[in-house]
Amino acid sequence: SLVWAARPGLLFQEDKQTRLHPLSLSWVLGYNSSLAVHSLMDGEDRVLLYVSSHTAVIHDMLGNRQYHLQGHTNVISCLCVSEDRRWVATADRGPDALIIVWDSFSGIPVRTIFDSHPEDGVSAIAISQNAKYLATISAGTVQRVCVWKWTLPTEKPTCSTELRPEFGHQDYVIFNPQNPYEFVSNSKTQVIFYLWVSRDMEDERTTLPLSLQTFNSVVGHFSQSVFHFNNSQALTGTSAGKLVVWDTVSPCTPSKELQVKPHSVKATKLVPMQKDSLTVLTVCESCIVTGDVRGQVKFYDGQLQLLACYSHSKVGPIQSISFSKTPLDPPASSSDSSNSVSLTLNRNFILSTSDATVLRVATDKANFEKVMKAAKKAVNAVACHPRQALVAVGSHCGLLRLWDYQQTKYLVSRIFPEASIQCLSYDPEGYFLAAGFTNGSVYILDAISLQSSCKEFKFSHGPVTHIGFSHDSEYLATADEKYSVTVYKRVLQNGSRCWEHLAGLHSHYKPIRSILFGVQLDSNEPRLLSLGEDRQLVEYDLNSSSKDHLVVLHRDRIEQVAVPLCLAWYPQLSTESFILTANNCYKMKLYNTTTKMCRKTLLGPTYGSPLEKIQILPTTNATDPQKCYLAYITKDKVGLQILPVDGNPHKSSAFICHPDGVSDLATSYDGRYIFTAGGSDCTVMKWEVNLNALDAAASLGGEELIPFYDLLDGGKEGEFFRELEDYFYYAQLRSHGIDTLETRQVSTHIPLEEIPSVMRAMGFYPSEEKIEEMINEVKFSKYVDTGEQVTKINLGDFIKLYINHRPAFGLSMKKIQRAFQVLGYDNENGDKVIDRGDLLLLLQCRGEHMTEDELAWCLTTLLGKHPGEGGSDPDTYNPSGAAALTEEEIPAEITAEIFAADILGLPVAE
Repeated sequence: SLVWAARPGLLFQEDKQTRLHPLSLSWVLGYNSSLAVHSLMDGEDRVLLYVSSHTAVIHDMLGNRQYHLQGHTNVISCLCVSEDRRWVATADRGPDALIIVWDSFSGIPVRTIFDSHPEDGVSAIAISQNAKYLATISAGTVQRVCVWKWTLPTEKPTCSTELRPEFGHQDYVIFNPQNPYEFVSNSKTQVIFYLWVSRDMEDERTTLPLSLQTFNSVVGHFSQSVFHFNNSQALTGTSAGKLVVWDTVSPCTPSKELQVKPHSVKATKLVPMQKDSLTVLTVCESCIVTGDVRGQVKFYDGQLQLLACYSHSKVGPIQSISFSKTPLDPPASSSDSSNSVSLTLNRNFILSTSDATVLRVATDKANFEKVMKAAKKAVNAVACHPRQALVAVGSHCGLLRLWDYQQTKYLVSRIFPEASIQCLSYDPEGYFLAAGFTNGSVYILDAISLQSSCKEFKFSHGPVTHIGFSHDSEYLATADEKYSVTVYKRVLQNGSRCWEHLAGLHSHYKPIRSILFGVQLDSNEPRLLSLGEDRQLVEYDLNSSSKDHLVVLHRDRIEQVAVPLCLAWYPQLSTESFILTANNCYKMKLYNTTTKMCRKTLLGPTYGSPLEKIQILPTTNATDPQKCYLAYITKDKVGLQILPVDGNPHKSSAFICHPDGVSDLATSYDGRYIFTAGGSDCTVMKWEVNLNALDAAASLGGEELIPFYDLLDGGKEGEFFRELEDYFYYAQLRSHGIDTLETRQVSTHIPLEEIPSVMRAMGFYPSEEKIEEMINEVKFSKYVDTGEQVTKINLGDFIKLYINHRPAFGLSMKKIQRAFQVLGYDNENGDKVIDRGDLLLLLQCRGEHMTEDELAWCLTTLLGKHPGEGGSDPDTYNPSGAAALTEEEIPAEITAEIFAADILGLPVAE
């Protein structure tokens, strides 16, 4: 097989695999500095293993190549490596948590364990010296410890035990190298020793928490534990710079029972090693090695006598130490007494620090070489140069870095002390890079050197969330968390061009989701829009604006219920110009750029969360300029969408990029790469675009109406479609008159006025505003091209209209319950209820108002009663007796369930 034929070093020698997906992970910048960095190879090849978000990265440092171990859907929480560096085990926390064992020689996952700890995933993992067993500790409040023989194809652990809460949260585990049936774990206050036999696990060798009275000395919190290399002792490092020595207490009278059960373990010594906190404790051959908060690495012999110390003034608190697999060449024979020490310290090692730095230490020269530096706080900002293969990355630690993404090499950086970068943007010419900070300041920098082009601006009263330049680089606009838009202008002063503050405006009353510069249709003047969660699309008049006075040109409410989340200029794919928006109901909408009238509503990508940001992918396709694509991010995914948008789900594709949340999106100037910033996971991912794969997937999904039939319950052959056909043709009869005796004209169309009735018959209940949008969408669909209005619709177009406008996931009881939570009160039984009178008043006075007659007709119809004359027509309906019927049929206090089941007649799950 590929696994057993694999050899060290072959991983990067194979030809690059053909990219079969629309998006493929190409490179990762940054790593999880709270987890260990492992040395897989050291010598002619220097290969590291580390974790970036939900991906384990095998990084050839000298060859500047990466191989990505992808399989987790949650952020990886822990990893371990076998003694021979061949087997890598990774585990994660969250829903559907996995444990995956990888072959590091071939990059193939050889074993996946599902549902290992279904509650909360895994917090610690270790692999035995013989690489046959894994020990895992769950991340839940009540922790479970499991041992797995991962070479067996079973989903059940070999043995397991549950830990008592008083043991503290166990977050570190390690096997005894000399005995795979023994391992130790520790929390900050407690160390637990385990011995397992067959399917039973014993943890009677549990220590009591040490206190000041135990050794008459401060112990501190435990960090890591390790087994001694030449006896039955174990050691635990503490935050007080001490080592606790644990020893086995042998029984006085051996018996068969005690041979099976472990002996008790007791703390016999507390050895003060230093004043500084010990963060890492490990064993390398015949040395005990410690790492501390001052960046020192110390080697001790078996009697805890200091052999050597490696330190550097610029090394931060040590997070992990990983020794090279192969020792250095032994030194020439010498009578020097230090030769024995040199023989012991014969392996180079990799250090990782808590401030996100990785260093390689050559033990023979005591040389510290920095091999990787990453952001130590959240990375929320990424921007691509508009004309070169450069990407800028900004983090909350104030670090701004510029990378050549073609050569994948770091070029230049700048640190802004005590400032956090929140957003970045290049100007269209590529001369400037603007940076917005969480303290409200704005810097305009040279795009290459990152030096300031002008003084710092600080006109925002809250963190700057969005920033962008106009197409002619004459204006810069920002949005901040205080719902304000601020504009800066480039002016001529003393013969040179410089930037100055123009004006600002508190233009929204909820968070601003996007700011967008564009170009006027009839001139080359810039236009500026902002979109907020208050559903307002605001356009500013830049020409009429003056110092400290920002003029609003238009203010349009573009949504009735949904919350708009992002917007972009839609490519000119037709005569009409559009603005594209996406909302939290998984809908994308096209608005006329001049009138702001909603021209089309379309079903957007439905991958677990709505679209958060969108960008039109730059295209270099000269043969077909009409072929356009949209790049987007959701809460945790990055994706591509074929334009024009039409609701076809096969035209879209998405991949998990940052499970804990994507914060930003950028596209390369040639459209070949997409970059995503992961916020709290401190990483930026580079995705290679393969548009042919997306086009192929769309073609395989079917043409014309086939993808839309599949979105109907039961498809084209299902009962739902047949019912839709029946209603459609009944609407035709209704429009001709039910009682007519004249010869009927058979048609494939129905009048637009019948659209609401058929929609409601199919279980979609649009508001009056939504009905108007649907009818206008069809009515004006050909107006720009022909100048004529459409007055009827056929069945195929109706199906598309229905699928694009109906709720993406059908009717939701949760929405009704949410409304009762907001509008209702708690009754005697603790249920959320609305008073009958209040409900009738709300329906008549709030939202889309209903008249008293309309309300009475609706309620009596819903309740199956028709008192008075003209029961089927609200215009001729006589409401006499409706009030009495309402009191009789509707209880005085109405719950969400009564409203849905008894009044609306909807099926409610038990």
